Amino acid sequence: MTTKRRLYLHYLCLAGAIILGASLRFWNLGLKPLWTDEVITAIFSLGNNYNNLPLNVLFPLERVPEIFTFNPGITYAQIANNLATQSTHPPLFFCGMYSWLEWINPSCQACVKELRLLPALFGVGAIAAIYAVNNIAFSSTAGIVGALLMAVSPFAVYLSQEARHYTIPMFLITLALLGLMQIQQDIFQKKTIRIWVWVLWVLVNIIGLYVHYFFVLAFIAEILTLLVLMYWDKTKVVNKHKIWLTLILSTSTVMISFMPWLLVILSHSNFSQTNWLPAPSNIAPIYQTLISWVLMVIALPVENQPLAIAASYGFLMVIFTIWVGWQAYKGLKLLYYQSKTHLATLTLLIFTIFVLLQFFAIVYFISKDITIVPRYHFVYYPSFCALVSASITKNQKAQLIIVLVGILSCVFVVYNLVFQKPFHPEQVAQNMNLEASIPVMLVVGYSDYQDIALGLSFALALEQLRNQSLSGEYKINHPIDTSRRDSFAILSKSPNLSAFWNNLSQLPIPATSKLNLWIVGPGMIEQDYPQQLVLSQQTTCTIDPSHHYRIGVPYQLYQCSN
Repeated sequence: MTTKRRLYLHYLCLAGAIILGASLRFWNLGLKPLWTDEVITAIFSLGNNYNNLPLNVLFPLERVPEIFTFNPGITYAQIANNLATQSTHPPLFFCGMYSWLEWINPSCQACVKELRLLPALFGVGAIAAIYAVNNIAFSSTAGIVGALLMAVSPFAVYLSQEARHYTIPMFLITLALLGLMQIQQDIFQKKTIRIWVWVLWVLVNIIGLYVHYFFVLAFIAEILTLLVLMYWDKTKVVNKHKIWLTLILSTSTVMISFMPWLLVILSHSNFSQTNWLPAPSNIAPIYQTLISWVLMVIALPVENQPLAIAASYGFLMVIFTIWVGWQAYKGLKLLYYQSKTHLATLTLLIFTIFVLLQFFAIVYFISKDITIVPRYHFVYYPSFCALVSASITKNQKAQLIIVLVGILSCVFVVYNLVFQKPFHPEQVAQNMNLEASIPVMLVVGYSDYQDIALGLSFALALEQLRNQSLSGEYKINHPIDTSRRDSFAILSKSPNLSAFWNNLSQLPIPATSKLNLWIVGPGMIEQDYPQQLVLSQQTTCTIDPSHHYRIGVPYQLYQCSN
C-alpha cells in the first residue's frame, strides 16, 4: 500500500470516528427535559439571575417558558457578577453560552436543544483532541482507536448531552495533556525547549481554570507529573536550570492569572449550594470510582428497573469491564516496557493517579464525597481513554467488541434509559398530570437557589406535558376545558415551615370548582404535610395520601374544591 493511500485511509477512519461521535451526541439532543443543574445553566447563560424570577407570587404555568427568554444587552461583567453572588462556578462557560445563544437563536424560549448544542460540539472536539494526544504519545493507529473509543463512550456521550460545563473542560484537559506530552518529549527526547508549546499550554490551563473549578485538579496533576518525571529520570534531563525556570514561570503565570477570581472562590466555598455532597461512607468512594470506570465503557439500563433485570445487567457490565480491564492491563504492560512508549505511558498513568489522589483527599479530608457523582470523573477521563485505547491498539477483536458495546450503550443514553436526569422531571410531570381536565397548581417551597432551579425544572416539564394534552388526538378523545388555568408558585420557607404554609394560604388561587394542588417540599418529610389546607379563605384542599411521592424530594397531591 502506498503512503498516500495509507494516509487517505487513516484520515478517512478519523473522519468516520468523528462523524460517529457527532451523530451519537446530536441524536435526540432535545428529547430529555432540563433538570436542576441545566436550569441553572439556562438562567445565567440567558443573562438572567434569580432576582429576575417570579418568586413568592402565583404565576401562570403556560408562561413559565417566558422565564427562559434571552436577555439582550448583558455584559460579561454582569454575568460574572451574577455568578459571583448567586452561584458557585467560574464565569467563562456562561459568558460563552450567552454569546452562543445570542448568535444561534436569541428569540427562543426554554430552548433545550440550543442549550445542549454547544457542549455537544465540544464533546466532538474532544474526539479530535484525544486523537492528537495518542498520535503524538503512541502512534497514529492509537490515535484512531482513541478517537473511536471516545466517540462511543456512553460516559462521554452523556456529558455531551448535558447543558453543563463538563465537555468544555474535558476538551481543555485533553489539550493540556497534548501540551504535556510535547513538553515531556522535548525534555527527555529532543533535549530542547519550545517556548511556543509552553505558551499554548499555559493559555489552555488559564482558560480551563475559568471554565470549571475542578480543572485545578488537572492542573496540579500536570505539574506534579512533570516534577515526578524530572526526578525519576533526572540523568536524561539537560538544560535543567532553563527547564526549571520555564516551569516556574509557566506555573506562576497560570496562578497569577486566576488571582482576580480568588476572593470569589473563597466566598463560594461558604455557599449552601456546596453542602449537598455527603460525607464519605467507609470505602464507598472506592467502589463508586470503580462504577464510574464501568460507565466509561458500558452502560446498560439498571436505573429504576426490577431487581432481577438490574442485577442481570449490572452483572454483565461488571464482567465486561473486567474483560476490558484485563485486555488493557496486558496492553499497558507491553507499552510500559517498550522504550518507545514507556515515557508516554508513564506520563498518563502518573497524571491519572495524581488526579485520583486529589479526589480521595477531597473525599476523606474535606468530607465531600465527589466520587458519588459519575460526571465529576471527567477530570481524568481523557487520560483514562488514552491509556485504554493505546493498550488495545494491536487487539482488533477487542476494539470491535468495545466499539459495538459502546454504540449500544450510547443508544440507551440518548433514549434516557441510562444516566437518567436527576429528580426525573419527566416522571414528576407525568405523575402531576393526573387528570388532564382539572387545573393544576404547582407550589414549590425553597430554602436556597437549588430549590428554585428544581422547581423550575418541574414546572417546565409539567407545562410541556399539559400543553401537549390540550392539542392533537388527546384533546379529541378527551374533552378538556380549554379555559382552565394552570398555575405555578415558588414560595420561601424562611424563616420556618409555618411561614411557607401561611404564604400558601394567602395566594390568590384561580377561580375554579376543582383544583389539583401539588406541593414540592425539599427538606420536608411526609409528616410535614398537613391533612387540610384552606386557600384564599374559600377553597378547601384535602391531602390525598395515595399520591405522595419522593424522588430525592417529596411531592404531595391535595384535591381542592370550593
